Amino acid sequence: LVSSLSLLLGTTITISSNHWMMAWTGLEINTLAIIPLISKSHHPRAIEATIKYFLVQAAASTLVLFSSMTNAWSTGQWDITQLHHPTSSLLLTTAIAMKLGLVPFHFWFPEVLQGSSMATALLLSTMMKFPPITILFLTSNSLNSTLLVTMAIASAALGGWMGLNQTQTRKILAFSSISHLGWMTIIIIYNPKLTLLTFYLYSVLTATVFLTLNTTNTLKLSTMMTSWTKTPALNTTLMLTLLSLAGLPPLTGFLPKWLIIQELTKQEMTMTAITIAMLSLLGLFFYLRLAYYSTITLPPNSTNHMKQWHTNKPASTSIA
Repeated sequence: LVSSLSLLLGTTITISSNHWMMAWTGLEINTLAIIPLISKSHHPRAIEATIKYFLVQAAASTLVLFSSMTNAWSTGQWDITQLHHPTSSLLLTTAIAMKLGLVPFHFWFPEVLQGSSMATALLLSTMMKFPPITILFLTSNSLNSTLLVTMAIASAALGGWMGLNQTQTRKILAFSSISHLGWMTIIIIYNPKLTLLTFYLYSVLTATVFLTLNTTNTLKLSTMMTSWTKTPALNTTLMLTLLSLAGLPPLTGFLPKWLIIQELTKQEMTMTAITIAMLSLLGLFFYLRLAYYSTITLPPNSTNHMKQWHTNKPASTSIA
């Protein structure tokens, strides 16, 4: 309960503050609140994930503080929207990229998600991304555009590429998150409201996927192949949600991608738009594979898992 309240408090402080010190305080409260939730199971992998998460977030928060101090030193301003010093801008972009898990600061994110329970992984993928994205939104006028676009394209590429090779559902969703963050950060300088729209839709769809996987206790693809015997209706919904996350046209997830490509074309960044659209095909492949495994059919190979019929009691959630 204390952790949940602290999470809400930290997020609220950060998204509603105009002063750098208040924003930093909110980020720190958030970090400290999520740590007991990750380490709750006392599994060695969970403890490892907690330490990784703490070190990365502490380093990023230090950079945020350093960036705001440098800016205050040169301009005399502690206001978040008045970030005019070029070094501060560069440092802040790096710090927020670390907090979000953008390439090349993404290494911690899949590992931390793999060591967390499904509920904590959901919090890390959605709610914990909200304060850093809000800071990007507030400082979008003075961010380094070249650096952001480069990191965004790299994130879209790596998120899709690495997701192809995974069999653990949490790692697949971690790389999916990195790929979506690429779409969010590429447009934040040109149209920040589109970033928020993308984030809101991504959060709703990801929450649906995580909660479904939590209900069916699906941690691996091999378990997913047999989960349709237990909850066929839920698995059908999961398939539609996955295809929506992939951005297939008739579904909701296509809307932000369409608007982002349109905005990039208006900004005469046609090649950038084509590149990121082509890279999203990599993500489409593993979403299709997940959708295929969850509902359409059983692949023609035997699995080591027993089919989970309705009479079975759900197994306790493990993180191994």
